[in-house]
Amino acid sequence: MIRIGMRARRDPGVVIGYKPDRKIADLSLVVAPGARLRSGTILYLGSRIGLGFETGHNVVIREENEIGNGVQVWSNSIVDYGCVIGDGTHIHSNVYIAQYSRIGKNVFIAPGVVFLNDPHPGCVFSRQCMRGPEIGDGAVIGGGCVVMPFVKIGAGAIVGAGSLVTKDIPPGVVAYGSPARVHGRKTGLKCVTGHLKKPYQGR
Repeated sequence: MIRIGMRARRDPGVVIGYKPDRKIADLSLVVAPGARLRSGTILYLGSRIGLGFETGHNVVIREENEIGNGVQVWSNSIVDYGCVIGDGTHIHSNVYIAQYSRIGKNVFIAPGVVFLNDPHPGCVFSRQCMRGPEIGDGAVIGGGCVVMPFVKIGAGAIVGAGSLVTKDIPPGVVAYGSPARVHGRKTGLKCVTGHLKKPYQGR
């Protein structure tokens, strides 16, 4: 069963209801009202997608995902199967969200971020050990970051561009590097352009 809510706008070349090769319990696809789906988007059967969902071009949303309201996934990004994404989260271009990742509300994931979920790829039992990262509400993941399996990034944390995140990041801190380490609190940041006294107000 496919159910698309009212006021959906979809370009030519959008595929809604692609059947996964995996056997899953529920093949229904529900997309709440107000979706904007751009050309090349593929939505697999078996997911639940909230109000006002928006995609760029060539976006793939796999099966068994739970996606909240107001979520945006920009061009050439993939949300693999079995993920949870909270309301208001923004996933930028060229991002890979690995299976079984958990992303909170109002998270910002910058271009080129890669989530990983397999601690020992190639092992015959690797599928039994898969778990993607867990990202807390309001966190910001900078461009080009790689986030390893099982890692937890706390609510409101900021991870600087190009970081390799191998261990948990506490809430509300600024972390960066390879491997990423904590370098202070978000409250200590200054706006480099001078427009605000403090960046990330309200996050």
